[in-house]
Order: sequence, then C-alpha cells, then structure tokens
Amino acid sequence: MTTSDDTRTAQPDITVTACPDGPLLVRGPATILGPDGEPVPRRRATVALCRCGGTAIAPWCDGTHKVNGYRSDD
Repeated sequence: MTTSDDTRTAQPDITVTACPDGPLLVRGPATILGPDGEPVPRRRATVALCRCGGTAIAPWCDGTHKVNGYRSDD
C-alpha cells in the first residue's frame, strides 16, 4: 500500500514585498522571530518590517524612513 500526498492541507500563501525606500510588507501567516529567537506577537495579517533601522518600535516600521533619508537599492 502506498501513501498519497493528496491528504495534505493547502497552506495559506505568505508574501514579502519590498516597498521602494520603505518597509518590507509581510502578508500571510509568517512567524516573525525577535533577536532572541522567540516569536514576536502580530496583531494583523499584514505587517510592515523596518528596513531603515530608525524605527522606535522594532521590528515594525513606524514611518521613520520618510524623514531619515533612507533609500533602498530596489
């Protein structure tokens, strides 16, 4: 007897979008880990992760990239 993969449950999609000169938008049920390796609580299905390093609420974006001159390479 063989086992079929047909019984697998479809997983929701996770997407990460790099916003020009801004944050990474994470959509879907991704687990975000802090520097200690522990999951960071999420309150929304879509979150913005800071790329500029200036946020006061790491790892989340607080819009600081708009005033500190951050420019992305993408």
